[in-house]
Amino acid sequence: MSDPAKLLDERMVSWPGGARCAVMLTFDFDAETLWLARDPENARRPGVLSLGTYGALRGVPAILRLLAEYGVPATFFTPGWTIEKYPDRIHAILEGGHEIAHHGYLHERVDPDKPDAERESILRGLESFDKVIGQRPVGYRSPAGETTPTLIGLLHEQGILYDSSLMADVVPYRHRLDDGTPGPVELPWHWGCDDAPYMMFALQAWRPQFTNQQVFENWRDEFDTIYEWGGLFNLVMHPQFIGRPMRLPLLRRIIEHIRSKPGVWFATGRTVAAEWAARNE
Repeated sequence: MSDPAKLLDERMVSWPGGARCAVMLTFDFDAETLWLARDPENARRPGVLSLGTYGALRGVPAILRLLAEYGVPATFFTPGWTIEKYPDRIHAILEGGHEIAHHGYLHERVDPDKPDAERESILRGLESFDKVIGQRPVGYRSPAGETTPTLIGLLHEQGILYDSSLMADVVPYRHRLDDGTPGPVELPWHWGCDDAPYMMFALQAWRPQFTNQQVFENWRDEFDTIYEWGGLFNLVMHPQFIGRPMRLPLLRRIIEHIRSKPGVWFATGRTVAAEWAARNE
């Protein structure tokens, strides 16, 4: 029988500077797209859309100030629609030394039976990058973590370095295309390390609101274990949720806890994917 401890050791990753663990702070900067994609009728419901507007108006600036205070980089996965509507926020993110990555065009839900729609969303989002930023993204995260069997090939075709849509591991891994050639690097995440399940509220589907202490304990325990394993802690947040006044202390607290551990490497998705590929393949 295989030794579980040995199997875990075999999965350890070599991180830059001898770091024990890599940390990605990521923000899905959806703005209003989260609600527009779910129901086109929400375009006529300013009260609903205002939840997303807050993320762009107040959430992003507050998050950028906090990140600057601690000197840590982040990755903002952003739909093309949001890039076009809030170019000032996009440039502020870039000026802060952070990464903007692809997140569809209108936060469209993926349908495996409609691969052409998935392609259109990705291509249209790339056009937004070209128009507003002037350069293509190297990373992608699918809206709501939903993917199709054709996604990885499509990302490879468009020159995307990494994907962050799947949950199969706690360390990066390389996708293989149908012909066996290397595809994008996967930077996995998990719903337990996403703020939305704990903080999202809708009148149509009531759910409990978790306290900051409850969320912190979950994130802390996940990080502490990944730290011991030597993996990647990929924290997924949204400006409309974590950027609320009541939630910003949680972001501060988890950053301080992570920083209290020796040998932690904060990096953007672009840097994590590139360094992992250079050191572990």
